[in-house]
Amino acid sequence: MIRKYVHFSISYAIAAMALGVFYREYTKALAFDGQTTLSVMHTHYFTLGMFVFLILALLEKSFALSEQRLMKPFLWLYNIGLNITGLGLFSRGLAQTDTAPLSRALDASISGMSGIGHILMGAGILTMLVALNRQAKNPG
Repeated sequence: MIRKYVHFSISYAIAAMALGVFYREYTKALAFDGQTTLSVMHTHYFTLGMFVFLILALLEKSFALSEQRLMKPFLWLYNIGLNITGLGLFSRGLAQTDTAPLSRALDASISGMSGIGHILMGAGILTMLVALNRQAKNPG
């Protein structure tokens, strides 16, 4: 399982770097110099993707978290939630760099998408914490 966490970490690191380059080149091509959520995608994917899974690899080594059945739902909830949130940030960022205003419905849809992603990530984190607590109480 440690290897799986390291692979997730590598994947999110690559995505973070690609998003950083996209932000820089896209805003430069549009001569955009305002605030946009595209600028935070790089750090979100490094922090919430790469670092979280590196920490999980260390926790796996110490606590054998994979013995807990809750870890599979955690992986699904967290990864899906993080990427839905990322899609919301990306959509919002593209809209912010565009000069046309968003309709109220589209604006609410983007916010709703991000909200669902955050809820899934939060549920995933709680699931992982319950698994960690159970494993810490009853190791092996």
